[in-house]
Parts: sequence; structure tokens; C-alpha cells
Amino acid sequence: MAKLKVAELFYSIQGEGRYMGVPSVFLRVFGCNFSCGGFGMPKGEESKERDFIAAEVGKFFKYQDLPLVSTGCDSYASWDPRFKHLSPVLTTDSITDSIMDLLPHKEWKDEHLVITGGEPLLGWQRAYPELLSHPKMLALKELTFETNGTQELSDDFAEYLHNEWVHNKGYFSLTFSVSPKLSVSGERWDEAIKPEIVAKYNEYGCTYLKFVVASQDDADEAEQAVNEYRKAGFTGHVYLMPVGGVESVYHLNNRRVAEMAMKKGWRYSDRLQVPLFKNEWGT
Repeated sequence: MAKLKVAELFYSIQGEGRYMGVPSVFLRVFGCNFSCGGFGMPKGEESKERDFIAAEVGKFFKYQDLPLVSTGCDSYASWDPRFKHLSPVLTTDSITDSIMDLLPHKEWKDEHLVITGGEPLLGWQRAYPELLSHPKMLALKELTFETNGTQELSDDFAEYLHNEWVHNKGYFSLTFSVSPKLSVSGERWDEAIKPEIVAKYNEYGCTYLKFVVASQDDADEAEQAVNEYRKAGFTGHVYLMPVGGVESVYHLNNRRVAEMAMKKGWRYSDRLQVPLFKNEWGT
């Protein structure tokens, strides 16, 4: 039986992108190829908040007890090896049982499944066909992968998505919510911007780009990236979303980012989990 290392499994509303406001189950798997230490920091500097937390990691016995951070990656515990002991390895049976317990009617109705991370398209791709084909998952209608857009679909998983998922449920039932990492994240362009990979996602399901920005320079860099994605064949929508995993940072730039999106003719994505739930774990 397939297994996944699960950082979080919770029921909330989708706070971002195409499905904003839709009741959703979030399956957050462990592991990422980026650290995104630059978010919320002066250009060229990286956040040390998670290092201070890791120095006292012995104080925390549950993922939900970890402090939130105002700079760097707000889901740091889903990929930093120093916190991996807080993410159990679960079988598909265990995961689907937990999902049924989370759903308000104990079965899929209008709810949506979001597989996120970390980076969910790393090695875990091999486990998803068994998970999604489980008898308790057959009534699921809509699925999103929240990805940074750097990981190719494996041949086996791409074949499953085409032949089993999209063939039975339709192209628009599958979404790739791609958040490419701009320089504001602290990641390098040549490692973070992979247009050919994202264009390939576009062949299997509805794919859009969602850029986290804090300034006009960030928005202009996003435009440069979008041009590269378009050249590679990407045809989806583009969203701008404000930096800010805590309210104090989020409220500094959300209106400004919305105005930037309007000027570019792009869509604006809020981060509803910040004003509604203070971006607490499990939201």
C-alpha cells in the first residue's frame, strides 16, 4: 500500500486563486526543493526565524504547536528536515479515513481536494494514483495541485492523470496552481522559472500562474516570467497575490498588489486564510 509523509491534513476554505472561497480538504505533504527565505526580507537577505524555532524544536510535540513566522516561507515545517518528525507517514487507507472524518457529510459533495506542500510533485507522485483511485475518493470531483512549477510529471503519473482522471472527470476538474518563485523569494531565476514544465501541465489540466509580490519591481519581474511561460505554450490566467503570512505584513501591501494586477490586466488573488484565520496551522 502506498504511503505519504503528511505534514497537515485539514478542512477549510481555499483562500487563494481559482477556487477561493470553496470548501476544501488540504493534504499537505512533506518536502520541498526550495526554502524561500527571502519573503518579507530586504533584498539579498534571508529570514532566520525558522532557525530560531529549530533551535528549540524539542519544545514542540505537535505540528500545530509550532510558531507562525512573519518572514520566509510560512509553511517552513512542511519541508525543513529539522521538523520532519512532526509529519507522520500515513497509508492511503489512513489518509482517506481521515478525509471522510473531516468532510461535513462524511462523503464528497461540493468539496475540493488540494494537494499542497512543500512541493507535492516531488517523489510523492508515485503514491497519488492509489490515493485518488481509492473507493472513498471516487466521488471527488475537483482536484488541485499547488506547485512551484519546477517538477516534471512522471510518465506513470501523467498517464494516470490523462487516462483515469481527466478522461473520466474532464479537463477542468484538474487544476495546477503554479506559484513560480521570483527573486523576492530568495530563489534563483534559472532554478525557479521552468516554462516548458508548466506548459506541459497545461496539457493535462487547467493551469494558472500565481505570483507572490511585494513591490512594482516584483510585478515587473512577474511580467518578464509570464512572457517566458507564454513563449513555451502556457495559455492560462495569471494572478498576483500579496506577500504576507501574518496580518501586519499582508495589510501593508494587499491593496497595492490588487492595483498592480489591474494595471497588468491580470487577476488578483487574496489570501483569505490571513484575515479570516490569522494564517494559523490547519487553515
